[in-house]
Amino acid sequence: MTAGLKTIIYPVKDIAKAKALFSALLQVDPYVDEAYYVGFKDAGQDVGLDPNGHAKGMTGPVPYWHVADIKGTLAGLLEAGAESLQEVQDVGGGRLIASVKDADGNLIGLLQDSSAEQRGN
Repeated sequence: MTAGLKTIIYPVKDIAKAKALFSALLQVDPYVDEAYYVGFKDAGQDVGLDPNGHAKGMTGPVPYWHVADIKGTLAGLLEAGAESLQEVQDVGGGRLIASVKDADGNLIGLLQDSSAEQRGN
């Protein structure tokens, strides 16, 4: 079971231009503003900009399903025929991400927050 799609990451070539565009669209300032990642929160949705996304195989926006057991979910997807694009990686604060590609080339991201964030603490 998932907690739904709450995060979408866009691969970008020019992070400054992308940040300006999404700031205008969402009409909020980023909550993370680093050279390696810019993140916005709006209406319960995380929108991220990744300047290294293309190099990681992202061909377009990647929706991230929030899961309680990222390793188990990833294993299940691989057993069901998905191709691994990014193994489980800690991106800070206990947040884990991974991604796969399905048989049709669709990208599927997985995200597991730290235990405290999952409990709402």
